[in-house]
Amino acid sequence: MTDHSTPSSDALPHGLQELLPSLEALYTDIHAHPELSMQETRTAGLAAEHLRKAGYEVTTGVGKTGVVGLLRNGDGPTVMLRADMDALPVEEATGVAYASKLTAVDHEGNTVPVMHACGHDMHVTWLVGATTLMAQNRDSWKGTLMAVFQPAEETAQGAQAMIDDGLFQRFPKPDVVLGQHVMVGPAGAIGGRKGVITSAADSLQIRLFGRGAHGSMPQASIDPVVMAASTVLRLQTIVARELAPTEAAVLTIGSLQAGTKENVIPDEAIIKLNVRTFDEGVRARVLAAITRIVNAEAAASGAPKPPEITPLDNYSLVTNDDAATTPVVEAFRRHFAAERIRQTGPTSASEDFGSFGAEWGVPSVFWFVGGTDPDTYAKAKAANRLNEIPTNHNPRFLPVLHPTLQTGVETLMVAARAWLAAAPKKAPAPPA
Repeated sequence: MTDHSTPSSDALPHGLQELLPSLEALYTDIHAHPELSMQETRTAGLAAEHLRKAGYEVTTGVGKTGVVGLLRNGDGPTVMLRADMDALPVEEATGVAYASKLTAVDHEGNTVPVMHACGHDMHVTWLVGATTLMAQNRDSWKGTLMAVFQPAEETAQGAQAMIDDGLFQRFPKPDVVLGQHVMVGPAGAIGGRKGVITSAADSLQIRLFGRGAHGSMPQASIDPVVMAASTVLRLQTIVARELAPTEAAVLTIGSLQAGTKENVIPDEAIIKLNVRTFDEGVRARVLAAITRIVNAEAAASGAPKPPEITPLDNYSLVTNDDAATTPVVEAFRRHFAAERIRQTGPTSASEDFGSFGAEWGVPSVFWFVGGTDPDTYAKAKAANRLNEIPTNHNPRFLPVLHPTLQTGVETLMVAARAWLAAAPKKAPAPPA
């Protein structure tokens, strides 16, 4: 197995190895102090503090808690690097010394546990490291580096909130938008592809109406529980029977709520579901099928009124621009060992990262960095048990610190430098 314990140094500015202890301290601090979407004030403050120390122009409160840092370094392209900051309402079960023990009040007023179960703490640390080193080595490149620390990726609010708060009017238009995500995979490995890399996602709430009654008198009711059960089963046929085997989609019922007591038939039931698709045509057909089935099942049950279908959140496809991806991949191949660069298929995870490039009309490139202990990953793969490794959003999800930490700093720097202009070489001093 290739040793990835130390970062490569070819064509990279000096300073990463010396910076790693402080980055590790920052990461464990952020991990121990997670914040829910649109509540990332502490994390944003840490990001802003590091940017200021590195010499960036810093703007805070963009899209409520977002942070933008600009480092203008002469004429040249503008490159945007993005990291998301928010955590999830998950109770941590990793058992590490820096595990989160915090709770917070969510947007519905519920007190919930909070955990960085998706690696956004690693993303913030990567961007802090990359921006610090780019500032320390600005004599090697020209252009403008734009660092964006984004809130509320988990609720699909953050990117749009920053856009709505004038991101495109207040800051320079970038030539390219770059981002990355830690995922299950051998730590030190980098994966990506041209074209679609993360799915579109649509979350919906379905409210079904019935007529309540005593449990002993079902004939007096229109039972929304039975209606909901039939609806859930029928919805599962969309992917199985309405899409071709060559078309991909995932439909998940994540919540079904109805009633409060075993002998009371309630008035209504609520279903919450999520759809992932990789093609706009497939997406439109799946959403239309959901509407058709929900209304048909309600009508078949004799519902007193049509169901309510309410969108909850939406993520668009993240698509890597072919031309923009090429120089990034070539730079990765020059810098990293060949076995660390992998081509992936599209993942059913979703991101709001694509909103920046789409709204700005500029190319974007997104890739994955592995965070799993390489030996653990290799053994699980050999045993055909990769599905047992805790994934993002699992209470036991925890990237190994090294080499995940240094790899993500390197990838951001290598990708940025692939787009930024090289500083002119100094002429050799004349002989004395």
